Amino acid sequence: MTLEVSIVSDKIESSMDSKEMVMNSALYREFLAEREEIMRHKWLESEKEGCDIGFERALLDWIVKHRVKWREARRKQMARPKS
Repeated sequence: MTLEVSIVSDKIESSMDSKEMVMNSALYREFLAEREEIMRHKWLESEKEGCDIGFERALLDWIVKHRVKWREARRKQMARPKS
């Protein structure tokens, strides 16, 4: 019984470590920043149209119109030395 509890405890701990690692990764932070921009775009476009345009439409529109420039600006911002 003690061995089973230990194994389950180790799995939970390992799972939590993995989750923390992912949430602290640069890739995940970039995903969150990009998602925030998409949500902002969704809100702005929905306001213009007077109704919710939906996430999928906002996502596709943002990718086509803004993603390249946003990523370039983000890269430059991240490359600047912090003072």
